[in-house]
Amino acid sequence: MKQKQKILILYLSSSSLDSKVIAWTEYDGTKKNTHMAGDSDIPPYTSGLEALQDGWRLFQVSSLDQHIKGNEYNTGYLKYEFMFEKIEVN
Repeated sequence: MKQKQKILILYLSSSSLDSKVIAWTEYDGTKKNTHMAGDSDIPPYTSGLEALQDGWRLFQVSSLDQHIKGNEYNTGYLKYEFMFEKIEVN
């Protein structure tokens, strides 16, 4: 039996896992589903906590970097990135 990995990256509105999903992407190593960035207006989960409750395992959280004074509202990147995985056996 082969193990295949699925990856889910959620960008949340704050550093709290129960905050709102504002952007996302998904990669499916099982080849059961094909997703492309921007192919849906509805996120797969409303929060990171909801993904955990559905069986996704959290394996990386973005660091909480302090912004330099004057750059608190820089929108060049989404800073609350959470990476999840699911392992499926075929």
